[in-house]
Amino acid sequence: MTKKERYVNVLEYFQTNMPIAETELTYNNPFELLVAVILSAQCTDKRVNLTTPGIFKKYPTPQKMSKASFDDLFPLIKSISYPNNKTKHLIGMSQLLVKDFKDEVPMTIEDLIKLPGVGRKTANVITSVWDNQPNMAVDTHVNRVSKRMGLVPMTATTPLAVEKDLIKNIPTHLVHTAHHWLILHGRYTCLARSPKCVGCGLQAFCKYYEKTQAKQKIEKAKP
Repeated sequence: MTKKERYVNVLEYFQTNMPIAETELTYNNPFELLVAVILSAQCTDKRVNLTTPGIFKKYPTPQKMSKASFDDLFPLIKSISYPNNKTKHLIGMSQLLVKDFKDEVPMTIEDLIKLPGVGRKTANVITSVWDNQPNMAVDTHVNRVSKRMGLVPMTATTPLAVEKDLIKNIPTHLVHTAHHWLILHGRYTCLARSPKCVGCGLQAFCKYYEKTQAKQKIEKAKP
């Protein structure tokens, strides 16, 4: 199977079996999305969704959050991973939105990465989720799934290399959805330690499954 054929088959599978794929973070506007994504770094979406209602109630806008002190905001974030840094990031991010962006969340990668707590991955998420831009955020799930299936070579050792390879091979109009397909498949099926290969509809297109099956045959053939 060629790389092109693998992409076609994988994308067709997802389009058929997961036509609607969205972030599991809860938000109502770009600012809430940005706050949630910053908090989600190395933390589950479930935990973030339990935490953000209290934050959004007290600090619904960049203007209000920009005036928060560390001691005001930290108690609302302390159940999240790395609460000290994330508290500082949210306050700094809000202050910069007020100062440089007229309280509005910018929708370009270049502007977003100027904000505290926002790297390329977060910027890709914001522009992809809110604005449907063809940007691919590469987290651990996307990295693992794309390499296991053979969409991206194992030699792609950086998130940017994986991102570029995926964008090059996925039709532009599908990129923002494919981001969620890969994340959700990695979150619920292609798990890091115990992937649920049995019953996975992508078996026929997956290099990882092909290798594990070949290994099992060799083990069974041993005397």
